[in-house]
Amino acid sequence: MLEASRDSLNVRRPLEVGGQRYETFSLAAAARAGLAGIERLPVSLKVLLENLLRHEDGRSVQQDDLRAFPAWLERRRSEREIAFRPARVLMQDFTGVPAVVDLAAMRDAMVALGGDPKRINPLVPVDLVIDHSVQVDMFGGKGAFARNVELEYERNRERYAFLRWGQSALDRFRVVPPGTGICHQVNLEYLSKVVWSEGAAEAGAALRAYPDTLVGTDSHTTMVNGLGVLGWGVGGIEAEAAMLGQPLSMLLPEVLGFRLTGRLREGVTATDLVLTVTQLLRKQGVVGRFVEFFGPGLAALALPDRATISNMCPEYGSTCVLFPVDRETISYLSFTGRDPQTVALVEAYARAQGLWREEGTPDPLFTDVLELDLSRVDASLAGPRRPQDRVSLDGVAAGFAQALPSLLKSGVAADAEARIEGEAFSLHHGDVVIAAITSCTNTSNPDVMVAAGLLARKARARGLTRKPWVKTSLAPGSKVVADYLAVSGLQDDLDALGFQLVGFGCTTCIGNSGPLPPPVDAAVRAKNLVVGAVLSGNRNFEGRVHPQVRANYLASPPLVVAYALAGTLRKDLTREPLGEDRDGKPVYLRELWPTSGEIQSIVRSALSPGMFRRRYADVFEGD
Repeated sequence: MLEASRDSLNVRRPLEVGGQRYETFSLAAAARAGLAGIERLPVSLKVLLENLLRHEDGRSVQQDDLRAFPAWLERRRSEREIAFRPARVLMQDFTGVPAVVDLAAMRDAMVALGGDPKRINPLVPVDLVIDHSVQVDMFGGKGAFARNVELEYERNRERYAFLRWGQSALDRFRVVPPGTGICHQVNLEYLSKVVWSEGAAEAGAALRAYPDTLVGTDSHTTMVNGLGVLGWGVGGIEAEAAMLGQPLSMLLPEVLGFRLTGRLREGVTATDLVLTVTQLLRKQGVVGRFVEFFGPGLAALALPDRATISNMCPEYGSTCVLFPVDRETISYLSFTGRDPQTVALVEAYARAQGLWREEGTPDPLFTDVLELDLSRVDASLAGPRRPQDRVSLDGVAAGFAQALPSLLKSGVAADAEARIEGEAFSLHHGDVVIAAITSCTNTSNPDVMVAAGLLARKARARGLTRKPWVKTSLAPGSKVVADYLAVSGLQDDLDALGFQLVGFGCTTCIGNSGPLPPPVDAAVRAKNLVVGAVLSGNRNFEGRVHPQVRANYLASPPLVVAYALAGTLRKDLTREPLGEDRDGKPVYLRELWPTSGEIQSIVRSALSPGMFRRRYADVFEGD
C-alpha cells in the first residue's frame, strides 16, 4: 500500500514509460511552487528533497523542511534536521542477524499476547546477503573452494538454518545464500534498481516511481553510490528502525564536490585512483559530509571504476559519495541484465527530475570543491597500517624500511632471520606471507581482475611462480567473476601461481584470512618478524588481516600477483626484477604488465550480459 503524502506544494506529476503510467513527485514542479533554485542543488540533496516531498505528513515532514533546501543554497550548509525514509535495507550475515532475532522475538511476544505472529514483518524490503562467514582455511589447490565451503557450513549451520527460517516466514525479507558473493557486489550487479516503483496491481493503474535509496548494516554499503543510488552504512538500531518504517533523523548535510578532469594514464588502475582519492579526502576532512563527483573526467570513468571509489567511502570518512546517473549508468544496467522497462524508467525518471548528467549539464553548487586531474594519478599502494597512507609503487620498499622501527617489537633486530626446518628458504622482515585478491572493492571491477589474470599468464609463460612462503587466495565478490575468468582461460593462469578460488565472500579484508602454514607461522612467532600482506581490499589496520601480520598493504589485483611473485616488500618493483625466467634472465614487472588494449580485448570477449542473467536467475534459492 502506497503511503499518502499531504503534497502541500501540489507536485504530483505523471510520467509514462513504455506504455506504463507512473506517479512522481516532481522537483521541477516544486521549484515552480516556491522552492526556487533547487535545480542547482547537488544530486544527493535532490534525492533527499524528493524523499521528503513523497513522505510529507505534517508531522515528521513539514513544509518548513522542504523550504530548508532552497535556503541551503544561501550558505551551502544548514542546521535543519530532516526525516529520511530509505526505500530498502541491505544487511550482511554478521550485523544483520540481530535484526532477524528481534523480529523472531517480537513474533514470540505476539503469540504470548494471543495475536497473529504473521503480523510482525519488515515494512520496507530487506535483503540479507550471507557473505562474512567464509574463511581461507585451504588454499593453493583445486579442492580449496569445496573444503572451505564445507567448513563454513559446519561452523555456521545453526545461524544459516535460522536465516532460512526468516526467508520463508517473513514478508519483504530475502536471503542471498552462502557462496554467492559479497553483499555490496550483489547489490551493485543485481539488487539495485536506481529507480524503484510500486503500486496497485490493477491493470492500467499508475505505479509510483522514486529514487532507489537504502541504508545497510555494513559501512561499505556506499559502494552502490557509484551507480547513482544514495545509501550508506548505519548501526543495527538505525537499520532496524528503517526496516520497521521509521524515519532516520539527520541534519541536512554539507556536500563537498569532487571535480574530475583528464583521464587515467596507461598502466594506472582504478585501485590507484581510489587510494589517491582516499588520501586527498582524508586530508580534506569530510566526516559527516556527503561527497559528490562531477566534472568532465566522469566521462572517462567506467561504472565499476566509480563503484571502486564509492566503496572506500568509510576509509575517507564521509557519509556517502555519489556519482550522478548518466549514459554510463544506463549501459551498466543493461549489461548486467536488468529488464528493459527498468532501464528505460531510470533514464526517463532521471531526466524528468533533473538527476541526469550529460555534457553541458550545469555544475551543482557545493559547500566546498576539491579537484583532481586523473592524468596525475600514479601506481600506488596504501600501508603499512592505514588505507589513507598512500605510497607510490616506487616508494614501497623505502617506505617499509622507514616504518620498520615502529613496527618492531622491543629487542628484535632489524636484520632478524628465521630459518624454516626442511625448507630451502628462511624468512625476514618484510617478506610477504599473504597475497589475497579479495574484497568487493576490486573484484567488482572486471578491468583489474582481468589485468591480474593477464599478468599471471605472462608470468607463467616466463616460468615464474609464487614464493613458497606466500599464502595466495582468490575470493571474488560474485560468481560472474569466476565465469569470465574461466571463459577467458585466465583462471588456469591464476591457478598456476596459487590463486585458486577459495570462496565467494568477504575473506582476507575482514580478517578471515585463515591460518598461515604452520612452518611459516612458527618462524614468524619465533623471531617476532614483521611480515607483510598485500591484498586488494579496503582495510589494512595492524592485526586486522591476520594477528601475526603487522605490515599490510592495499593494492590492485595485478599488484597482488606481482608481490606474490616477488615475495617481499623490500624490493622496488619498478626497478628490481620479480624473479628469473627459465633461462636465468631477470623478469621485470614492466615486462608483464598488460596494456589497456589487452585488458579490454579480454573483457569484451569473455564478459556478457547472459552471465549476469544466468547467475542471478535463482540467486535466492541456495542449496
